[in-house]
Amino acid sequence: MDEIAEQLLQLSANTSTLMAVYDSSDRLRYANLAFRSAYFIERDETPLWPDLMRRNFERGQGTVIHAKNFDEWLRSTQSRRGKIGYRAFETDLMDGRWLWMTEAVQKNGWMLCVASDITTLRAEERSVRQDRDFAVKASQTDELTGVANRRFVMARIEDMLLAAKDGGEGCLAVLDIDNFKHINDRLGHHAGDLVLKDFAQRIHQHVRRSDCFGRVGGEEFVLAMPGTALEDAVEIIETMLTMIRFSRPLTESPDFAYTCSAGVAASLREDTAAELYRRADQALYAAKLGGRDRVRAA
Repeated sequence: MDEIAEQLLQLSANTSTLMAVYDSSDRLRYANLAFRSAYFIERDETPLWPDLMRRNFERGQGTVIHAKNFDEWLRSTQSRRGKIGYRAFETDLMDGRWLWMTEAVQKNGWMLCVASDITTLRAEERSVRQDRDFAVKASQTDELTGVANRRFVMARIEDMLLAAKDGGEGCLAVLDIDNFKHINDRLGHHAGDLVLKDFAQRIHQHVRRSDCFGRVGGEEFVLAMPGTALEDAVEIIETMLTMIRFSRPLTESPDFAYTCSAGVAASLREDTAAELYRRADQALYAAKLGGRDRVRAA
């Protein structure tokens, strides 16, 4: 087996196909020369994927990012990156090359990325496929906050429940901004939108790549956490709620602060998505009755 692994490493090192492996934290653990050259990564460097993308964006190299605001692009992309077992898409580089990229994710969160150069394909064909990819992205993204939308995150809950049938762990959290109607009524809908955006941005900064965070409607969000025990999920949500308490998102009202409440439920072997959601929602209701700004477990 060691000999096979050594041969695979040698073959990948010498191929023009771009190959890379990221761990569950999205840190680069292996990349062949072709990949490092395309994304300007030093030989012994092991950057986190978002840090690498930010650095290349600021330097005008690597991936072409069709966005004026990098953080909004990153939040939208991370909402979908590594959330399903296999994904394929096209991407272009600043040097003019066009790549066909695949991502294969294991249950432990490690991901294999393989990209082939398809620059020779006709430009008009690439344009049609790129329009298709943009349409797919839009169909999976909440327009206001940039995180995953209800359709995408509910599909990830179904994936988590399939793993639970084989004995896997998983938890679902339902998060709701406290007194949001009062915020809208007192400060206006523009302020309400800024609070929603701030909430999504701050929570998403602490979402693991294996998890899926999305907005399901109004001021309600959900976080699917595959492979996570209930006590660990509660601890994660507690950290998120603490971070929200210190946020001051409105420049015109610098003293304005807000909070959120959350309910968490662990998936069971016989669960449906609706039943798991119902238990998490009941726990959220208990958190609201308990005084808000807290998390309760089902």
